[in-house]
Amino acid sequence: MTKEFAVPPVVFPSGGNPSVVNIHKRRVPTAPFQPTRATNPSIPFMSFDIGSVTTASTSSSTLYGGPIGSNTSFEAEEPLLDELGIQPDQIRKKTLSILNPVRVNAHPHTDSDLSGPVLYYVAFSLFQLLAGKIQFGVILGWIVICSMFLYVVFNMLAGRTGNLDLHRCASIVGYCILPVTVFSAVSLCLPAGGVVSFVMAGLFVLWSARVCTSLLVQSCPDCDEHGGLIAYACFLIYTLFAMLVVF
Repeated sequence: MTKEFAVPPVVFPSGGNPSVVNIHKRRVPTAPFQPTRATNPSIPFMSFDIGSVTTASTSSSTLYGGPIGSNTSFEAEEPLLDELGIQPDQIRKKTLSILNPVRVNAHPHTDSDLSGPVLYYVAFSLFQLLAGKIQFGVILGWIVICSMFLYVVFNMLAGRTGNLDLHRCASIVGYCILPVTVFSAVSLCLPAGGVVSFVMAGLFVLWSARVCTSLLVQSCPDCDEHGGLIAYACFLIYTLFAMLVVF
């Protein structure tokens, strides 16, 4: 038994085939997309107007000290060594005061710095390296320990009148290692373990101890009576460094 379905009639528009009608229809062109311009001219990267970008860049260059590429901003800057806290003239004056063990001038050492001590530490380590001894860490560790040791000893002897801080103590110990550094350079031309090496080691140790003691005593006028104890501590410190050179 079959069912009959009622199919509604299909009515085509006049003209026949519907696909042909759509082909002949005319398309209306649409306008291209145009982004909206920014209302705030102070933000040039948000604006699509080339003229506003040029105006904003000109005003910003005028605001920050002239056009880009001018040398006016670089002339006002400090030298690189001054920004790093390295003053070659101050290092030269302190070095000259160390080279005269008879009359030690403590005035250049009122301003402590670690640029010169680091320079002498590197030179001392390089001379030891030329002698076949890799002692960078040993020398640096001994400088730190000896600075703390001398800082404690001096402040205990000075009492309330002692005004030596750890930074200045490390600066004095580092600058006074210069004679030992010179001895390390001279020992490269001497026979190892000879009598001449021991005699020269004693002279350079006395030189370093004398200069270091004078700088510390002059920093505290009330420590004249403790000069012998301070000199003994300085002698022990620089004897350690001289032993690194001899042995």
